[in-house]
Amino acid sequence: MEDVLSACTVTMNIPVAWGEMDAMGHINNIIYFRYFETVRIEYFNRLDMMGYARESGIGPILASTECHYKLPLQYPDMVIAGTKILSMEEDRFVMGYEVFSIKHKRIAADGKGVIVTYDYHNNKKVPIPDVLKAKIMELEKM
Repeated sequence: MEDVLSACTVTMNIPVAWGEMDAMGHINNIIYFRYFETVRIEYFNRLDMMGYARESGIGPILASTECHYKLPLQYPDMVIAGTKILSMEEDRFVMGYEVFSIKHKRIAADGKGVIVTYDYHNNKKVPIPDVLKAKIMELEKM
């Protein structure tokens, strides 16, 4: 595993599926965003962020996302998706993502996502609740 991926707070193995390939014979570009989503939700699960959202109505919403493609993936392969918090502001945080190909032994894609804390009952963004901020800081060892 490359040093940059080992710096991620949460990582997980994800098999590349045959059905993820497109007509060009490589993994469709949208699948990389699915890998980002999968590891992002695993990160949220470590914080019980979705449980907090169900109880309070305040939870994460993806405001923007980007992906930089480094290597086309193909079936069969296994990727390691990783994420960590790059920065945190009053009402949002930025997550960095890495997708590492086991077969090629290198990063296949990296990206970022801006996650805003959102009050789903009142339909507006809100500051990150202190309890979630503390859990993020503990997980990230900030």
